[in-house]
Amino acid sequence: MNFEDALTRTEDGVIVNVEVSPGSKKTRIPGGYDPWRKRIEVKISEQAQKGKANKQLISSFSALFILKASEVSIISGQKSGKKSIFLRGADYSKVVSILSESLADL
Repeated sequence: MNFEDALTRTEDGVIVNVEVSPGSKKTRIPGGYDPWRKRIEVKISEQAQKGKANKQLISSFSALFILKASEVSIISGQKSGKKSIFLRGADYSKVVSILSESLADL
């Protein structure tokens, strides 16, 4: 499983390509990896209404990667299940390590 295909290293941080399933019974970040779409699967308990799922997504990513909510932003896919999330100031190797451990638990 080469989930690193879903990550892009930038000067300022890391971009994570995700596929979000809102309205799930439990929030699970990550929820798996889709090798065909090259996206990390994410399950969010909030419904996709009035930005609730996006807010929960940002909050969950900031907690997982130990970042401030202001350092996590959705840079594409605001109204789509396929999103790109920018983790400003995140270290690429730390992101890989955290995702690797989390995906191994699945």
